[in-house]
Amino acid sequence: MENRTDLKDIVREKYGEIARRSERASSSCCGPGCGCSGDTIMADSYTALEGYVAEADLGLGCGIPTDGAGIRAGDVVLDLGSGAGNDVFVARRLVGEHGRVIGVDFTPAMVEKAESNRRKLGYENVEFRLGDIEELPVESGSVDVVISNCVLNLVPQKSKAFEQIFRVLKPGGHFSISDIVVSAPLPPALRSVAELYAGCVAGAVERREYIRLIESAGFRTVRIIKEKQITIPEEDLRTLVSPADLEAYYSSGAKIESITVVGEKPQ
Repeated sequence: MENRTDLKDIVREKYGEIARRSERASSSCCGPGCGCSGDTIMADSYTALEGYVAEADLGLGCGIPTDGAGIRAGDVVLDLGSGAGNDVFVARRLVGEHGRVIGVDFTPAMVEKAESNRRKLGYENVEFRLGDIEELPVESGSVDVVISNCVLNLVPQKSKAFEQIFRVLKPGGHFSISDIVVSAPLPPALRSVAELYAGCVAGAVERREYIRLIESAGFRTVRIIKEKQITIPEEDLRTLVSPADLEAYYSSGAKIESITVVGEKPQ
């Protein structure tokens, strides 16, 4: 993974495969390509939420960003990395008939799947756009709430992503983002594994750095409202890295965590 283009190509390819399979990523520990057995170890259950659409849930999240997002009737909500539309459809239930929800994803197959789901449901106040989070195809100051689920860790230029979120939000608007961070730097070998990157782990930054990037973009009252530790089974890691690299990982003390963080754009 030598440059940002390589990283984006890896992510686009892996998530395109998931979209084309049209199934929940139940064979993955942390998203596509991880090669683990059993259910995902990061995703939270959406099944009890109003607005939930099973066909749109590919099991790729690491939280539920709509929880605690303060979405109100009539809001304009933007979902970054919207996939097949899972969080978009939950947010639509919250904004009601007079609100609007926009999903942005840079994988064409995901946008096509999400749009297919939207047409089946007949929703007129939902739209999906093909676009890059680092250059959002969204008007400045047009959004009340930004949400995202286990996506920003995959973005090479995270500072640019948060600057874009700041740009599109209205003054006084806010975000709720579920994402993966680490407590200490991951060993180089783990960061270099493409499957881990596309699976939301190797692209993660340190927790303190993640918050710093958000605050540097101009956000205020930034706080973590939910967190949990993620443990990838050793047998799965052994299929991706050498024994020496695995030992270096354990020795580093780095913990992988799912967090949901919120913040506000000043008035």
